[in-house]
Amino acid sequence: MNDSLKFFKQSIGKEAKEGSPSPFGQWLNGVLREVEEGKLSVEVLVRPEFANPSGMIHGGAYAGIFDEVIGMTTFTLGRPEFFAAINLNVDFLRPSQIGETLTIKTNVIRAGKSILHIEAEAFGPDGKLRAKATSNLAKTSFGHKKS
Repeated sequence: MNDSLKFFKQSIGKEAKEGSPSPFGQWLNGVLREVEEGKLSVEVLVRPEFANPSGMIHGGAYAGIFDEVIGMTTFTLGRPEFFAAINLNVDFLRPSQIGETLTIKTNVIRAGKSILHIEAEAFGPDGKLRAKATSNLAKTSFGHKKS
């Protein structure tokens, strides 16, 4: 098991504000529920600051959540390089309201040497698919930032 995967396994059940190396991830404050190489599951509470004026989650909030959780998934592969998103495609299928907890599940579809392709899905508390995303991420010349 790689070091990043060990870190994530120790973080299961903890809020991101308790130790995520990502400042944005700390702000989202999701809770990691499951992790294995190339896959993870995170729960995120839809807070008022995620909403548009109608009280539904803002599309940009969905995109930010997906980008963060997909980024986390890259680390489960244990590679020394940092992978940055080169695109993010999001489909908004059903609304989510303030106070609901979303479950985000990711899966690495292809792990090439320099490009990763990852899918993510967001499910509401009713188990229905609310939104989905795909992203391609490119290997950068940067390593992981040390805390």
